[in-house]
Amino acid sequence: MNRVVNIIGSGFSSLSAACYLAKAGYEVTMFEKNSHLGGRAQVYQNEGFLFDMGPTWYWMPDVFERFFADFDKKPSDYYHLQKLNPAYQVYYGQNDSVLISSNIEEIYELFEKEEKGSAEHLKEFLNAAESNYNIAVKDIVYRPGVSPLELISPKTITKLDQLFYDIRKQIKRKFNNERLIKILEFPVLFLGAKPENTPAMYNFMNWADFGLGTWHPTGGMFQVVDGMFTLAEELGVKCKLDSPIDRIEVDQHGKTTGIIVNGKFHPSDIVLSGADYHHTETLIDLEYRQYSEKYWNKRTFAPSSLLFYVGFDKKIDKVSHHTLFFDEEFDNHAVQIYDDPAWPTDPLFYASFPSITDSSFAPEGKEAATFLIPIAAGLEDSAAEREKYFKLIILRLEKLTGQSLSDHVMFRKSYCVKDFKEDYNSYKGNAYGLANTLRQTAFLRPKIQSKKVKNLFFTGQLTVPGPGVPPALISGKIAFESIAKYLRK
Repeated sequence: MNRVVNIIGSGFSSLSAACYLAKAGYEVTMFEKNSHLGGRAQVYQNEGFLFDMGPTWYWMPDVFERFFADFDKKPSDYYHLQKLNPAYQVYYGQNDSVLISSNIEEIYELFEKEEKGSAEHLKEFLNAAESNYNIAVKDIVYRPGVSPLELISPKTITKLDQLFYDIRKQIKRKFNNERLIKILEFPVLFLGAKPENTPAMYNFMNWADFGLGTWHPTGGMFQVVDGMFTLAEELGVKCKLDSPIDRIEVDQHGKTTGIIVNGKFHPSDIVLSGADYHHTETLIDLEYRQYSEKYWNKRTFAPSSLLFYVGFDKKIDKVSHHTLFFDEEFDNHAVQIYDDPAWPTDPLFYASFPSITDSSFAPEGKEAATFLIPIAAGLEDSAAEREKYFKLIILRLEKLTGQSLSDHVMFRKSYCVKDFKEDYNSYKGNAYGLANTLRQTAFLRPKIQSKKVKNLFFTGQLTVPGPGVPPALISGKIAFESIAKYLRK
């Protein structure tokens, strides 16, 4: 009889783990509390418009290729990818922006134009970043995070010093131009921490940016979810929607016997949670929880987000598919995210206009836009705050791009802290999980396998390797390997 693995959640990490487990012969069922698959990668549709409500960036395509290759498949078997050019646009002020090309030689030219001599510095920087990428993303991040020895190998031993100084110092050793520094610091924001708190080793994200490029799956990020679920179904995985977990049952021997879902018991040889780690531990008795409230409260969380999904009745000029608005100082904004949590006074923000690239996102002649303001996790979220910030970013967008937009808003939907809590049981309403600071890297993150309930496992953004879609795919594989190792014993 096959071993039964019940998985909590159906996000990227759960889908990844489900595929690996099913391929290995386990009987796998995912239980999803919401009425849709994909966790945070849900879709909002209105008046012919389409919006990715969760992830909008497709970076590190090799990680997706490696995932599908493990099943003798390719991403193109399930969805179509387009490389974006420009990859993204950065605004510094009114009618003052730069386009980041998908061509590395054009990026060198841009840097040299902004700061004489910086092209050579960038080549040197990216050579180091590519080397770190090949070591970190192709090897280290696939390790289970149980020992510091995982970080040590003949390849890493010469690079360990990069764990003990930050990426901001590394960048400022080579570059003086603040505009270029902002561009180089931007990719580490995907890791959820400030550049001065992020180890220099993580410059591999710059290689992900400039070296591997920015891609778009036709139809949006949910097409990736749909592709992964199609693969999972082909492998025999089952999924039950509208199935919130009431409780994880643990016997007197400290082993889980299964889960209670909507009042019904489902026996399990293994329970794997891709849901919020903190929330999952509230589903078991206090004596079996590994991490206290005090522990979670002391962690450095990646930001939450205030998001707006907006339909415009006209096309928008002077913007790109991905557009970053760095017209305010990030350091001031960062203080109000990490050090002194408060609603930001002068926030930076990001906008996605996918209908520039993909006609399926908006009716002809109209524009779909997603706006994101990073904010501190745990803020009091109110309708008044949402209204205030929507007006703020629309006015900023009008000023920076020199066009009238307020009268062209057909509709808008907002999403913030309350929604992250309600929809995903997200701790403090965080959007991205734990930040990848030095003290929250690799073996210092919450463990894949419970220390107190031996057949209870975790996957996703609060365990290894960290936040983001590619790390979620990797986390699913690590969880599978940890489960297989446990069952072999």
